[in-house]
Amino acid sequence: MAFFQEPPRLGNEWEGDALLREHLALALPPDVLREVEPELRELGALSGGALLERQLAERRLEPELVSFDPWGHRIDEVRLTPLWREAAALAARHGLVATGYEDRFGPHARTVQFALLHVVEPSLDLYSCPLAMTDGAARTLLDHGNQPLVARALPRLTSRDPAAAWTSGQWMTERTGGSDVGRAETEARQTPEGWRLWGTKWFSSAATSEMALALARPEGNGPGGKGLALFYLETRLPDGRWNGLRLERLKEKLGTRKLPTAEVALEGALATPVAALSGGVKAIAPMLNITRLWNSVCAAAGMRRAVALVEDWGRRRVAFRAPLAEKPLHRDTLLGMEAERTGALLLSFRAAALQGRVERGAATPAEAAARRALVLLAKLTTGKQAVAVASEALECFGGAGYVEDTGLPRLLRDAQVLPIWEGTTDVLSLELLRALREPGAGEGLAAELSGPLAAVRDPALRPAAEAAARAAAHARAWLSATAGQPEALEAGARRLGLTLGRALQLGLACAHAQACFDRGNQRPLAPVLRLAQHGADLIHP
Repeated sequence: MAFFQEPPRLGNEWEGDALLREHLALALPPDVLREVEPELRELGALSGGALLERQLAERRLEPELVSFDPWGHRIDEVRLTPLWREAAALAARHGLVATGYEDRFGPHARTVQFALLHVVEPSLDLYSCPLAMTDGAARTLLDHGNQPLVARALPRLTSRDPAAAWTSGQWMTERTGGSDVGRAETEARQTPEGWRLWGTKWFSSAATSEMALALARPEGNGPGGKGLALFYLETRLPDGRWNGLRLERLKEKLGTRKLPTAEVALEGALATPVAALSGGVKAIAPMLNITRLWNSVCAAAGMRRAVALVEDWGRRRVAFRAPLAEKPLHRDTLLGMEAERTGALLLSFRAAALQGRVERGAATPAEAAARRALVLLAKLTTGKQAVAVASEALECFGGAGYVEDTGLPRLLRDAQVLPIWEGTTDVLSLELLRALREPGAGEGLAAELSGPLAAVRDPALRPAAEAAARAAAHARAWLSATAGQPEALEAGARRLGLTLGRALQLGLACAHAQACFDRGNQRPLAPVLRLAQHGADLIHP
């Protein structure tokens, strides 16, 4: 009889994720975990079941831009895939944005929100992108205190009603480039009807959102980021027509192909200033903190999906008379992947917890001072890890990992956006240097490492804890040695960021393992020891 290989399958992605369950048991009060666990289990079943099946069935489907109706009228209609439409309703019902703004979980709201996201995100075909920007827009409006805009938009951005919920775009990138937004050419002109925007946004993700936050230069303002202002606009007028917008085309991208990313021409779009008519680049900081958190958690979630598929494959794939799961080398490769995703999950969730504590006024001064640097480190470190783990997963599948209709190549294509979106590794590393100059930031970041390491008591964990401490000490010494040497400081910024990020991951992993040991659970030991071995390869500055 001819042989046919069984494909990998997933079960409930909450029940199967021991690391996430361990972390939440430690991070959340018991009553909070009891309340949220049924929803995590429900989303876990969908993620590993019906949603995954839909994702595979719709592998070839992509959004389509229809510029004209049959009679020649310009309509610029984006037709989304069925799974994307279903994801929109699911995200609203389960509060993937709303949970972060509701009071029932207090300072744990962000931890709960991102746990829900982590479980289901890999099966949503990147619908996390508009959700991230929606969350960022809500936080930005709140932080700037523009009460009319808050009253208008926040109930929609945080709604659990699919019929009422809005998503938000984030329109910053222009033909002049993404990171150097100070060169933006979009102009804001004051008219009798209000401010109107003119220009082109070259890379606008989630072009179907009901609103957007956009940077533009009020006429007469000077150059650079200080001359820009942050504007709020709704994409449709009350009669349903586009608000001075034209969708030029959808981008053809390496990955995230389900996500409708458009070139948007602004032709007199009515808009409202969010804050002052200057300092626009600084005004987007609250949004970037949130979207970078989403990027980090999605990186960890994608790594979990890759590991879960390889785990199941190891049980089903027989080579040289035994399942791969029985081969020491395969087990070792899988352990390396699990170690990377352990560090990624713990660092991204620590950054999320800090964000939640700051928002709720529960953060210590040291935590508040460290928050920005920790978010930057989480994003720049996990983005690189996600690509490496996705690539390793494809290699574990051999030729099947390179064949499109297995659905596996998408793991790597979609992961590649994570180090790019919301700031490349180089850009974030330079921003980290600026963040570390803020009052208390260095001390706060040091406490983020020393606190977890102080909790380590078990002799088996001490070598890993010492490796984390050595890496952090090396980074501090390098910063001291390069003080007053701007070229050397800039040249080593990436290596500094990756060293600090990996050191924090290892420290958090040691503390997690110690807490699990205290509960009689030895499972985390092997991933932590492997992460420490990887730590020997830290890219020291």
